[in-house]
Amino acid sequence: MADRKDDQNPGPSGPGGDDVPGCSRTSCTECGTPLAPDQRYCLNCGHRRGRLPGAVAGTVGALTSRGKGLATAAAAKVPKPKDGDEGWSWMPSPQAIAIAVIGMLALGVGLGSAMSEIASSAPLQTILLEYPHHAEEGPPAAEPPEEEAESFEEEEFAEAPEEVTAAPEEIATLPAAPEVAPEFPPEGEEAGEEETELQKSIRESEEEQAEIQQEEAEETLPEVKHAWLIVLGENSYESTFSATAAAPYLTRTLPKKGLLIPNYYGVSGGVLANEIALLSGQGPTPATAANCPLYGDIAPAGVAGEGQVTGEGCVYPASTETLPGQLSAKHLTARAYVQGIDEAGVTAPACAHPAIGQPDPSGEGAAATQAYATFRNPFVYFHGLSDSPSCALDDVGIASLDGDLSSAKRTPSFSYIVPDRCHDASPGPCPGGGAGGLPAANTLLEQIVPKILASQAYKHGGLLVITTDVAPSSGEYADSSSCCGQPRFPNLPAPAGPAAALPPEGGGQVGALLLSPFVKGGALNQESFNHFSLLRTFEDLFGVKHLGYAAGAHVSALEPSLFLAKPQGK
Repeated sequence: MADRKDDQNPGPSGPGGDDVPGCSRTSCTECGTPLAPDQRYCLNCGHRRGRLPGAVAGTVGALTSRGKGLATAAAAKVPKPKDGDEGWSWMPSPQAIAIAVIGMLALGVGLGSAMSEIASSAPLQTILLEYPHHAEEGPPAAEPPEEEAESFEEEEFAEAPEEVTAAPEEIATLPAAPEVAPEFPPEGEEAGEEETELQKSIRESEEEQAEIQQEEAEETLPEVKHAWLIVLGENSYESTFSATAAAPYLTRTLPKKGLLIPNYYGVSGGVLANEIALLSGQGPTPATAANCPLYGDIAPAGVAGEGQVTGEGCVYPASTETLPGQLSAKHLTARAYVQGIDEAGVTAPACAHPAIGQPDPSGEGAAATQAYATFRNPFVYFHGLSDSPSCALDDVGIASLDGDLSSAKRTPSFSYIVPDRCHDASPGPCPGGGAGGLPAANTLLEQIVPKILASQAYKHGGLLVITTDVAPSSGEYADSSSCCGQPRFPNLPAPAGPAAALPPEGGGQVGALLLSPFVKGGALNQESFNHFSLLRTFEDLFGVKHLGYAAGAHVSALEPSLFLAKPQGK
């Protein structure tokens, strides 16, 4: 209940007694309208019956005085009615206007009080959720997870006012919390720096991709369409390519046109064993290491690791894969040009070899009566090649080379060139007399190499390799060293005693010379390679699989970096 107000206090003789100015017990003193005993205002003129509270009376007095002043000023500006006009009799009096203003103010005070009471009693959960760290009253808000709460306070209220609540009325009238706008990179210098960093990242990525593509291009062998391999006889690198060697065309003229690889090695003792390795990746047998004095099949012809045919003998079964066989399967051609195979006295002028089980009349143990030696012709030691009807066409004398070089179409994809025992640079005597050794080899090379270099097949993607099958096993330049992860061959006896701890023996350092439009003249490379490396290189050039030991992880092909990306003059 509200306290009694002084406007409810009765007069000395009841409400609105005679002692109250302007009122009587029964009628309004202003207009004479009858009043009820408890009526405080006259319904006709609005005059109050009884005294106003002190504060209200002062306010009303001030408003009344001001209203009267405004009304007087307004009346002064209103033109007087002309004669005959009735005037504005409908306008209320200044007192009525003042009373209306007072009533509106009173209504506003009442509504404000009511709203204040509602606001003070209303639940504040919504406001407390908005400002959880200022809540002192009402039920606690649900706490967000630890990480979310930290983010909520830091991001949403980093700039919130320090104090926002002291009483419920103040909470109700607080302005809304400031909205935190999303943070974007500022325009100007910082944005420019970020854009520059992005551009830099893109550029570095593009440069890295370009380097990768360049490395891939450098790791690709050139597009060689025709390859020639000239294999000389027993000689070391020093005796063949040294400045004092008795072969100036080979040792001084040709190196200026090509790439010399000093650290190139044979893989086994024996001429035939190394030639077998160059065509098939097979290791030696005791018979091939001795140049096959008895022309017989390998038996029992098992297969060991890395595709090695095991057994005794020197003629490989038809299932043994070779580089010429791979090329034929790919509709490419391979041909052996064997000097002396077509000379007088040779039993068969092409693909010549002894009968199975018969001794080789041209072998080292026999009387040397002809320059042609079967063990210098590896094609006839594979049944897959020698038993083929095409052997008589693909294993021919060296004289056939001229006709095949006349056009690129006639030139085989792979040409294997074999000098006879008088021209292979080996130190032995020439059968039938005459000069041999390096001078004779030099003469042969001066005859055939310029023809190869002048051919269209060579000029448009050709590669010529000149090497030696094996270093001498005795004498001044004897050498059985090896390189490139030389394996221990399963068909040879395992070394015993101190020799078992030594590196496997190989074919010695023989050197190799590469000539090609893809090779820079006068170049020298000191990396180590061997016959298995060269076979792997030919296989890569022609896109066929690696055979035998050429497929070993320890064997590397000739590096693409040894070659030019484009032929010289292009």
